[in-house]
Amino acid sequence: MAHEVDLLVVGAGPAGLFAAYYAGFRGMSVALVDALPEPGGQVTAMYPEKMIFDVAGFPEIRGRDLVASLVKQADQYGPSYLLGRPAVSLSDVDGGLLVDVGEGEQVQAGAVLITAGIGEFTPRPLPAGGEWTGQGVVHFIPELSAHTGHDVVVIGGGDSAFDWALALQPVARSVTLVHRRTRFRAHAGLVAKVEALGIPLIVPAEVAEIRGDGSGLTEVEIEVESERRVLPAQTVVAALGFTADLGPIESWGLDLEKRSILVDTTMRTSRPRVYAAGDVTTYPGKVKLIATGFGEAATAVNNIAVELNPDAHLFPGHSSNLA
Repeated sequence: MAHEVDLLVVGAGPAGLFAAYYAGFRGMSVALVDALPEPGGQVTAMYPEKMIFDVAGFPEIRGRDLVASLVKQADQYGPSYLLGRPAVSLSDVDGGLLVDVGEGEQVQAGAVLITAGIGEFTPRPLPAGGEWTGQGVVHFIPELSAHTGHDVVVIGGGDSAFDWALALQPVARSVTLVHRRTRFRAHAGLVAKVEALGIPLIVPAEVAEIRGDGSGLTEVEIEVESERRVLPAQTVVAALGFTADLGPIESWGLDLEKRSILVDTTMRTSRPRVYAAGDVTTYPGKVKLIATGFGEAATAVNNIAVELNPDAHLFPGHSSNLA
């Protein structure tokens, strides 16, 4: 079975959802394909409950609320969603491109826009997590309310660790952050917020053992400068980062640099009619922010519009001019 659209967006994260809206605004038919079962990409999969502070116009917005608004915005133009499907292969066909999305289905498109974020990601495991991984030791928290009244120990020193500490503090009985180094990778502003709330920061420390009973996880034993301490815990958040790769996209014949897709100022890749936007791209001076991805998506879509229809204008006018 083959779907036919003007534009196939590979990746239904924030940049992909905004691209679907903008392509609809420009009169294109659009399909989005994503290996994840829900739209939202990394935001939905990794931090739906966390506040995002760098989206223009919002002092702060919860991850799931941002995704819901982007879906609502895109749905004005009725894009097709092919979720839980990998974009397996890309081939040229007469007048366009053909993408295999598994289960015997293909999408034929005039152009392809890759907004795959960091690609396929796998959380780095907590060595002491053992049998408790998924049974109290978690990497992401889809619902903060599931941890109401818990003693929570967050492991890590990056932005995600501090974000989770801030998000959980209002609902948890206690939150403690443990990091193996005395210095943090997190933004100084995040660290200051956590310190201002009085959340204990235990450094340098390593998790030695995690214990529990028939009712679940109960405590974490940590080693601090050769001394052992026991912390009560019903939830351990292992915010240790993740590994990522582009999966099948790496075999699509695109120019890559450190697992990112090289693009020019129009967001074109090295392959005709294939564009990319968002965190998956790289170019001199690239800054990986959701806000950046929105602008890149608009740039890509406007250039795709001209490529598909040479009579189209690169600048379509402002959406606020519409009746």
